[in-house]
Formats: sequence, structure tokens, C-alpha cells
Amino acid sequence: MAQSDLASLILVTRGQNGVATITINRPKSLNSLTRPMMVRMAREIKALAVDDSVQVIILTGSGRSFCSGVDLTSAEDVFKGDVKDVETDPVAQMELCKKPIIGAINGFAVTAGFEIALACDILVASKGAKFMDTHARFGIFPSWGLSQKLPRIIGAGRAREASLTAMPITAEQAEKWGLVNYVVDESELLKKAQDIAEAIIKNNQDLVLRYKAVLNDGLKLDLGHALSLEKERAYDYYNGMTKEQFKKMQEFIAGRSAKPSSKL
Repeated sequence: MAQSDLASLILVTRGQNGVATITINRPKSLNSLTRPMMVRMAREIKALAVDDSVQVIILTGSGRSFCSGVDLTSAEDVFKGDVKDVETDPVAQMELCKKPIIGAINGFAVTAGFEIALACDILVASKGAKFMDTHARFGIFPSWGLSQKLPRIIGAGRAREASLTAMPITAEQAEKWGLVNYVVDESELLKKAQDIAEAIIKNNQDLVLRYKAVLNDGLKLDLGHALSLEKERAYDYYNGMTKEQFKKMQEFIAGRSAKPSSKL
């Protein structure tokens, strides 16, 4: 497949406000992923991760689906290909990305599409969105984290039901269970994602990157080790700060304190 064709299937736009948007753009196939699309998506995420003009990434799909999973007509090419290669694995690149990734889930997020959603840091869903794990239905073994991430988010019993029955989780259920942060009208989906991105960008970007890392790394540990990790990184952060940085912090805090009407 020509690079120009791939570019039309994985669209990337960089806004002037520091927000980049990746759109999976194969609506006639409900945004199912071929191997070349996965490789391109991985490379685009890696490129955005080191682009200094980008501070937050929004990931979405075109049409009535976020992503319906792997195109099963090319399943063997995907599952027996070099899927263990981190460089060409979009979920691996999402997990390596230090910048916040917001998933704007329109319509269906199915199997691999569900796993891509779970690799986002924050999820916003449209009211008609549905999350489905159809690995058991089609005889596909999960390899992008669904079997381990989902029970940690919504609870083991709910995850077992969703994965073993392949029944959909509605957007409303997903919000109630803590899987998604917001459910909005489809017309408001990208605006809500942009609003969250802009709120992130207003903050100290060095701390945003460090905070995302300690949150995500800590979730992989038991509470005791996670608390130790936080202490260790806090000490490293403060020990690395200069007198000028402490002075700027104090000036910033003093400036906000002088404005009682300001909102946090």
C-alpha cells in the first residue's frame, strides 16, 4: 500500500494550540486495522511523542466507529507478523508516549479497538459508544493488555462477564464503572476532548509528564511499592530544582493567592 494511501487512513493534524489529533479513517470498514495501518499509527504516535510543538494527543475514529479491531481478512498477517516489534506496535508506542493521550470514542470500540482505548490516559465517549471484547467469540488471544487492564478498571466480575460473553458495555455503563471520564453527545465529543487537552496544557508541562509517568508506573505496583516510587521521584524532582525555579514557584503561588476570584 502506498504511503499516500496510508496517510489517508491514519490522519494526523497538529493544531496551533499544542494538541495533535490522530484519526483512524477507514469508515466503510468501521475503522478496522490492517497491518500497514497499525505500523503507520505506531510511527505517527512515536513522532508526536518527540514533537516539541505537541503537548497532548487526541485519538479518535471517523464515521460511526472508533475502531472495530483488526481487519480479520488480514488476521494471519497481523497475528503471525512482527507484532512483538515495539517500533511497529501502536499500543506499545502509546504506552511509551510520555504525553497525555485522550481517547474520543465515537461508536464501536471492539477487541483491538477496545485495547487501543484502554491505552489512552483519559476517555470521553459519545452516547452511542459501545465497548466490546470479542476475543472469545472469534478465537483471538488478547495481546494488547485487555485481559489485564479491564479487570483492574471495572472489577474482575464485570470484566469476566464482558470478555467471556462478548456482550457490549454501553457508554453509560462505562461511565458508571469508571472506564470513561465523560459521556457526551456525539456533536460535542471532540470539543470535550479539546477542552480537557487545553486544561492540561495550562499546567506545568514538566510536571504533567512526570505526573502521568508516576500514575501509570505506580498502577503496575502494589500500594506499598507505589508509595515508595512516588517518594523517590518527588525527592529526585525537588533535588533537581534550582533556586530560580523555587522562586518562580513562589511567585506563581503568590500571584494566584492575590486573586480570590480565580478558579483552580
